[in-house]
Amino acid sequence: MVNAKVHELLNQQINKEFYSAYLYLDISNYFKARSLDGFANWYMVQAQEERDHAMLFYTYLQNENMPVTLEAIAKPEVTINCDMDALVASLNHEQYVTSLINDIYGAAYDVKDFRTMQFLDWFVKEQGEEETNAHDMISKMELFGSDPKSLYMLNQELAARVYAAPSLVL
Repeated sequence: MVNAKVHELLNQQINKEFYSAYLYLDISNYFKARSLDGFANWYMVQAQEERDHAMLFYTYLQNENMPVTLEAIAKPEVTINCDMDALVASLNHEQYVTSLINDIYGAAYDVKDFRTMQFLDWFVKEQGEEETNAHDMISKMELFGSDPKSLYMLNQELAARVYAAPSLVL
């Protein structure tokens, strides 16, 4: 049986992952309005990943015979005045999600909940990839974003991203 504190944190993470999807839909919407369809696509795929992450937490709790409580999903409160604002918001958010995953892992560690720790191992690795991707987007925008031709090429690169479902087996 999952410890009460670990259960609460896992359940809260479902909401946080759905919030992440909302945030990335909002960022996608920003880029779509700017006619940067490649950026919009990249963040739309990101939103799908976050929805799947929420469902992985949901399924894990169900598989552990723990109740799932769904809460309201907050409206993203990010101010985007330029393309870089969106990218920095994404990085900041991924760093926040990493801290949440680390908190759950720490709580599971404290009560020797090895099954939850094993489940979270995938998310620890995933968050490293998410932060790297966010850093890379900022670096590319710093290098190419001020030149329209280079921005066009970067937009084309991001348009090629396709969704791939997570390979975590529960």
